Amino acid sequence: MSVTIWHNPRCSKSRSTMDLLLDKGITPKILLYLEMPPSADELDQVLTMLGKSPRDIMRTNEAVFKELGLENPKHTRDDLIEAMISHPILIERPIVVSGNKAAIGRPPESVLGIL
Repeated sequence: MSVTIWHNPRCSKSRSTMDLLLDKGITPKILLYLEMPPSADELDQVLTMLGKSPRDIMRTNEAVFKELGLENPKHTRDDLIEAMISHPILIERPIVVSGNKAAIGRPPESVLGIL
């Protein structure tokens, strides 16, 4: 089984989710998304797997969210995806992808359903 985690090692939830995967004997591929953001297509695909819209997985408390006015409904799905790629700090973390399923590790145990 191929499992990928969009990981931020500075985030306690991301570290806890990583530990949970390792405890289950799963060594995931690690995407340090802050250093190497996903492409627009990858992010769009993960949003589809999650069954969520871009705003559903955006960190709305980040200063850049407010600075860019991303709460404004005029922004399209593509606009929001582009904002997340340009400012990956906006992407909620961690996201775990397994096959054609994805889950946000908040709480970390929520990823168990896709493994």
